[in-house]
Amino acid sequence: MKKRKIVVATSGASGVNLGLKSLELLPDSIEKHFIMSENSSIVLKKEMNVTSHSNADISASIASGSFGVDAMIIAPCSMNTLAKIACGIADNLVTRCAAVMIKEQKKLIIAPREMPFSAIALENMHKLASLGIIIAPPVMAYYSEQQTLDEMENFIIGKWFDLLGIENNLYKRWE
Repeated sequence: MKKRKIVVATSGASGVNLGLKSLELLPDSIEKHFIMSENSSIVLKKEMNVTSHSNADISASIASGSFGVDAMIIAPCSMNTLAKIACGIADNLVTRCAAVMIKEQKKLIIAPREMPFSAIALENMHKLASLGIIIAPPVMAYYSEQQTLDEMENFIIGKWFDLLGIENNLYKRWE
């Protein structure tokens, strides 16, 4: 059976822990790829079972549709990255991988990190959503009764995993 391949990317600094934690919580049965700053990539390569890529390396395997990435999460996603993706600009590995997800009609989850959203950001999100991209900002729901930041993060990541069809028990579900 073919191993699923998932890319996790971070863009912007606020909330980067959600991207890192998503990567950490992905099951070992999934081939993981990660895009972040060069120094973070070096540390992750040594500490985690993950293939790490420099955001400047647009010739990386994951930049090609023929490599066969199944899904991508950009968490957090800066408004700059969101705008580039919405306009078809693929000038780094994060935006190139997102462009590949769109052209290959693969699942792409974007977790915008800003609040409030400007009219321009909402217009870009609307454009991407109309293309089938999942816009899933890190928004809380209170029915799962989170008590700690860790539980709140698990809820958000669990919802993203649900969208990707990855079984998880990261949060209390509605009863």
